Amino acid sequence: MQVKLTIGERLKDLRTAQKLTLEQLAAEVGISKSALGKYESDNGKDISPYSILVLADYYGVSCDYLMGRTETKNHPNTALHELHLSDASIDVLKTGKFNHRLLSELICHKDFQRFMLDAEIYVDRIADMRVNDMNAVLEAVRQMALMKNGGEENDLHLRTLEVAQIREDEYFGSLIADDLKGILRDIRSEHRPDTMTADEVSFAENIQNQLRDAMNFEGSSEEKKAKALLATLGIDYDAITMEQFVNLIEVLKLSRHLKTPISQRGKTTMTHGKGKRKKR
Repeated sequence: MQVKLTIGERLKDLRTAQKLTLEQLAAEVGISKSALGKYESDNGKDISPYSILVLADYYGVSCDYLMGRTETKNHPNTALHELHLSDASIDVLKTGKFNHRLLSELICHKDFQRFMLDAEIYVDRIADMRVNDMNAVLEAVRQMALMKNGGEENDLHLRTLEVAQIREDEYFGSLIADDLKGILRDIRSEHRPDTMTADEVSFAENIQNQLRDAMNFEGSSEEKKAKALLATLGIDYDAITMEQFVNLIEVLKLSRHLKTPISQRGKTTMTHGKGKRKKR
């Protein structure tokens, strides 16, 4: 995920959040559609001070937020004491050595409060007494049943009473981990389209799939070799023209690694899948 939004991304996010088209925004603020589109596409490199002021006022954010000088959009003048942070936590936040945007998204997630409640229950041992009382009752019943059973522990009823007792560390550790995993999974999904997010399929896997397709291609031997070569270079075989294909065949003929020479018939026997290769 991207650590910090660019000016263009901030402008686009603000516009799309209000479900405005560029035409609608242009009519609202008196700035041309082409200029607004340019601000969003080139990260606001040529944005004027006037446009910054107009757009900041329209969206109700600070100029510093639009320019990327702060991540605080709606509360630029909030007093530090209102955040209820300790000196140590402020020192950590000021270092900037971690992804502040991700931290903000964690805190803003709908399930973050539940995660904090579960963490507080565990850290402050709020549920300890109740868990211990329940375990004590179950163990007492188990001991009584064990005495009646003549000390034989390999019994379904006795084993049930034993495994029903909660191991606090394991239970709350799993509960908190599930809370956090759910939050991170949602954030991860939201950032799937980001330019800095890794591809679903790795580059090596893509190449492997393309080479497999090339080997299974129903065409001439020339086409198969050309398709395989283009696949390794990440070039769409179906997008090349007849002239480009013929030139590629000429280049392949120079290779010492091909076991069989490429015939000139490649110029006339190309099937190009279901149709004919386009000409230029």
